[in-house]
Order: sequence, then C-alpha cells, then structure tokens
Amino acid sequence: MEGALLPIIVFLAVYAALTFELVNKAVAALLGVMILIVLHVVSEHQAVEFIDFETIMLLLGMMSIVAILRKSGFFSIVSVRIAELTQGSPLKILILFSIVTAVLSAFLDNVTTVLIIIPIIIELTAGMGLDPKMYVISQAIISNIGGTATLIGDPPNIIIGSKVGLTFNQFMLNLSLPIILCFAAALVYIWATNREKFKPIDTNLAKLFSVQLLLEKIRFHFLDTKIDRLFLTKGLVCLGLAIVLFVTQTVTRLSPGVVAVFVAMILFVITRIDVEEMLEEIEWSTLLFFTGLFILVGVLEEKGVIEWIAHHIFMRVGDNPYVIVLTVLWVSGIVSGFLDNIPFTITMIPIVKLMLETHPIPNNILWWALSLGACLGGNLTMIGASANIVSVGMAKKFGQEISFFDFARKSAVITLITLVIASGYLTLYLWISL
Repeated sequence: MEGALLPIIVFLAVYAALTFELVNKAVAALLGVMILIVLHVVSEHQAVEFIDFETIMLLLGMMSIVAILRKSGFFSIVSVRIAELTQGSPLKILILFSIVTAVLSAFLDNVTTVLIIIPIIIELTAGMGLDPKMYVISQAIISNIGGTATLIGDPPNIIIGSKVGLTFNQFMLNLSLPIILCFAAALVYIWATNREKFKPIDTNLAKLFSVQLLLEKIRFHFLDTKIDRLFLTKGLVCLGLAIVLFVTQTVTRLSPGVVAVFVAMILFVITRIDVEEMLEEIEWSTLLFFTGLFILVGVLEEKGVIEWIAHHIFMRVGDNPYVIVLTVLWVSGIVSGFLDNIPFTITMIPIVKLMLETHPIPNNILWWALSLGACLGGNLTMIGASANIVSVGMAKKFGQEISFFDFARKSAVITLITLVIASGYLTLYLWISL
C-alpha cells in the first residue's frame, strides 16, 4: 500500500466532515479531491477516469424528470386524492399514504416523495387532533423501504446497478418480495404499537363533519393553482416511457443513465418549459458529491487500500457463504444507520468484488445483501437517510419537533425487523441457489 497514507487521511477527514455536517457535502468531497491533485497523489486526468458517469447520468436524468413532474402538480394531485379517500380514518391514513409513499419512492425519488406527502399528512392529522409525529416518522421509514425495491429508488441501488451492470428488471425481480414483506411488517408493527391512536371516527358525527371541512381546506390549499392537463399528460407519458425502457434494457441495450437523460431531454423539448428554471431544481451539490466520492474511492482502490480492507476484515469471516452474505447485510445495515450510506456503498463495491473473486456466490446474492443492508439500514436513525432528515426538517416547519431519540425509538425496531426479514430471504435464496 505504498503512498496510501495521505489518501486514507483525506478520505477519513472527508467522512468525518460528512458525518458531523461540518461543511457542505459536495465541498467536502471535492476539497478532498483537490488536495490529492495539488499534492500530486493523482493527476486530474486520472481523477476523471475514476468517475462513474453512468451513475451521474442516471441521477441527472431522474432529477430532471422529477422536477418537471413536480412542476406539473402531479404529486399534489395524488396526495390530495389519497387524503380524500381516507375520509379521516386514522388507519386508512397510515395504510393509503404508506402505499403511495412506497410506490412513488420506488419509481421516483424518496426525498421528493416525502417533500410532497409530509405537509399534507401533517395538516390532515394535526387538524383531526392526531399525533402527526408518528405519521411523519412512518412515511420517512416507508419511503426508504419502498426505494429499496428498484434500481432507481435509492442512491445505493443506482450506484450498485451502474457499477456492477445490474438491470432494472434484476432489481425488481430479486428485491420486490423481501421489500413487500418488510413493508407489511413495518405497517403491522406501527399499528400494533399504537392501537389506541388508530381507533375509527365513524361513530362521532362532529368529528366526521370537521374532517370534511379539513379535507376541503387541504384541497383548496394544495390545489390552488390551475393544473395544465396537457403538461401533466406529457410528464406522465415520458415517465412511463422511461420505465418501459428501463424494463426492456436487455432488448434495447440502452443503459439506465442514457435512458434517463434521453427521456429528460425529450420532456424539456415537448413541454417547452423554462430550462434554466428547471435546472435550478436539480440537486447539483449531490451530483458533485457523487463525483468527488468516486474519485476518492478510486484513489484508495488504486493504492491497494480497498484490497487490504477486503483481505484483513471481510475475508476473515471464513468461507461459509451464509456467513459472508449475512455479514455484508448486517455490517451495511448498522453502518448505514449512523453514516451516510452513499459513501459507504461506493466504498463497499470494490470490496464485494474482491470477495466474489475468492467466494463466487451465485445469482448476485452478495449485491442484494449490500443493497438491502445499505437501504434498509438508513432507517436505524434520523441521520441514516436523506428522506429522514428532510421529513424531520419539514415537521419542524409545521411546529412538530422530532428529536433524534424520538425517531430512533420508533424506527430502530422496524429496522431490525426488516433486516431479519432480509436475512431470512437471503438465506433461503442462497440455499436454493447452492
């Protein structure tokens, strides 16, 4: 590992800055890269070669599509319609909003999903005299579970899919079952531990009347702008086109990154939207953050640090494939609960590749273990996933304070339950495959 000391120090410093939010995450990652370039640890040309442009394209394309759909009012329409369907039933609010959150998070972006869902669910529950905190935390948890089901649902999956070459269909086929089970288990747990709060209100005429007034207020407040149906139709058709192209990837041989950017550009043209305005909606800091991390991890890999970690830490778990798979799952789950799962996933990919060279576990099961661990583990704490931080931040704007421990008390048990379900699924899958 000659010349590896400085890259290790820089990487750890960047990780610490990210964990304690000392500076903007993009600034932290790119400053680390610049230090390595200035000190001639790596050249700028080598640095560019470490960037996974497939991942960057997929993120850029999906961010553009989501920004235009948000502009169309699609998310507000869906949320308000769901609020109307609940008719003020606490249990229906939990179930219906959770289904919408899970589905939207699987095919779009879980941060965008909670940005739209949380304000409506707070207004609805607070107006009924219910505790909004429980609903806010539940939607954050469900958004992370739902996002695990597809290639485009959560950043760790995007990274794994792009780096390893796994398709949209492979993610859907291999992860849908455990995610459906995790989703059901999470809802049952939330209901079982809060039964008193889910009592029906249909026996109270005064409450039923107040709920109708509340729903009318929500409808007026969140649908106060006129919906351009043609604009909305164009957005939904293009989203459908993107999903069809993702699903038919083996036939078209178009990578997900190419599909996302291609469909986004079509949307920009046919909607004639203000491009500069939409470009402001894209999370450029996130894209730069990914770019910097790819370079930092690429330098560590080139210097032999990743290989050393793989051989001295993960290879010591033995040759038993069941132990290897469960180790990757639980280490990913626990670490992702306290640290950002994006840099962790980027770091783990070359380690898993090295593990597969000596322990050829079939059917990409080790990759599914990394995906399930990194995505589900984000629910362990408030800082484990971006959707959690955004949900808590929005709740605070509405006067609902959710502390780190408030979140962890409700989310930690669900995280452990989902990781146990994932363990059972992966163990059975491996037993069938061997």
